[in-house]
Amino acid sequence: MATARQVLAAVLGTVFIGGAMAGGALAQQPAPTASAPSGLAAVEPASIPESAIAIARGLQQKALTDPTSYALVESLTTRVGPRLPGTPGDRAAVAWAVQAMKDIGLKNVRTEEVPVVGWLRGGEKAEVLAPAPQPLVVTALGYSAATPPGGITAEIVQFDSFADLRAALPGSLEGKIAFISGRTVRTQDGAGYGAAVVARSRGPAEAAKKGAVGLIIRSIGTESHRLAHTGMISIEGGLPPLPAAAVSNPDADQLERLLKLGPVRIRLELTPTLPGQVTSHNVIGEIPGREAPEEIVLLGAHLDSWDLGTGAIDDGAGVGIVMGAAKLIGELPQKPRRTLRIVLFAAEEVGLVGAKAYAEAHKAELANHVVGTEADFGAGPVYRFATFFSPEGKAAGDAIQAALAPIGVLPGPNNASGGPDMGPLRRLGVPVVSLAQDGSDYFDVHHTPDDTLDKVDPKKLAQSTAAFATFGWLAAEGRGSFRPTPLQPE
Repeated sequence: MATARQVLAAVLGTVFIGGAMAGGALAQQPAPTASAPSGLAAVEPASIPESAIAIARGLQQKALTDPTSYALVESLTTRVGPRLPGTPGDRAAVAWAVQAMKDIGLKNVRTEEVPVVGWLRGGEKAEVLAPAPQPLVVTALGYSAATPPGGITAEIVQFDSFADLRAALPGSLEGKIAFISGRTVRTQDGAGYGAAVVARSRGPAEAAKKGAVGLIIRSIGTESHRLAHTGMISIEGGLPPLPAAAVSNPDADQLERLLKLGPVRIRLELTPTLPGQVTSHNVIGEIPGREAPEEIVLLGAHLDSWDLGTGAIDDGAGVGIVMGAAKLIGELPQKPRRTLRIVLFAAEEVGLVGAKAYAEAHKAELANHVVGTEADFGAGPVYRFATFFSPEGKAAGDAIQAALAPIGVLPGPNNASGGPDMGPLRRLGVPVVSLAQDGSDYFDVHHTPDDTLDKVDPKKLAQSTAAFATFGWLAAEGRGSFRPTPLQPE
């Protein structure tokens, strides 16, 4: 009998690349295994009817050849392009999403306002002045401060990791630019990204504590091309106090070699601006349930993107996957028993802002959110199905996984994150699943100018759509509850 990996390779017509099977970029703090808290009333265990599984098989086969998902990614990245929150591209994306949802037959299509702190990139330039003058490829990190006019000229001080920077003495970097040179390890599940990204998110604030006038980091990416990877700085304690940028991996290598020759002096010039509060929107559409319309199965993706590329992999692919899945489910002769809700979240890239706004706006109905998941890890393929269910939900979860096995999806643990935008819902008790996509090459293009449509493989995208359609249909056709799940701290 063929293994699940062999089946997946046959479906995609490619070699399946193995990798780490635990953790992941989107689950940097894995949730504990779900268990029922004591003192809560018993609930009807979740179940999946056999008739629904038979329909799912046909749904899978149709999804594997359906062009909708790819066509949606092509349309979004061509007609709109980059979608930084609050920009004209973001507004165009919201209008595009509303029309696209209507075009595929979703009902109750609407938008919900999401206030966001605006940030615009401006110009970015860096160069080595000594010992060997040469240009550097850099990009400002999201919410970086601007340099003074004319830029900053200073000596760089190298740290192999964020931990090393944190261990430096306060004031030890006075007048210097900190340089974090740690590499991102390539993994299937993104665990390497999860380990490395702290340099980007917390590095600027830490460098400022040590007296630095700026920060540069090796790009949080896995390729060797001369492209710099942008990404968000943590602003939980306020806006970053210093200019911060990423250099391409080859340029980081060059700086390491130059530092072996002696002190290295660079000039860094960044001119981002803060336009104040801007408005973005979550976009929502539904297939209303035929019997239990108040019960909601949520499939999500995020609509925004960084501004360097066209956001095809991150997260145009996710938008195409969940909307393509919804279209296929909507075309079935019988609508699902529960409501299938598609949510395209705003402003994920700058701090899960749309997800937090959705959780707050829908707090009163979260008890009716049966389960949720998000597609936000590129164009696929899906290789593993993980849950975050109570013990009463295990049998139904096993049934869904068995239905996914024919397209090469392996069983995973019961510690699913559900995806970044599911975090606020999961912490409030909403059960989630993770349809884990192969991210072996995801961080080659992530947050770079190279995030463009040509990186999307239509066959892999179709396999992911088949997996999300299978899960969405079965969960929406099921009965009973995957709850209770443990409440998670903020």
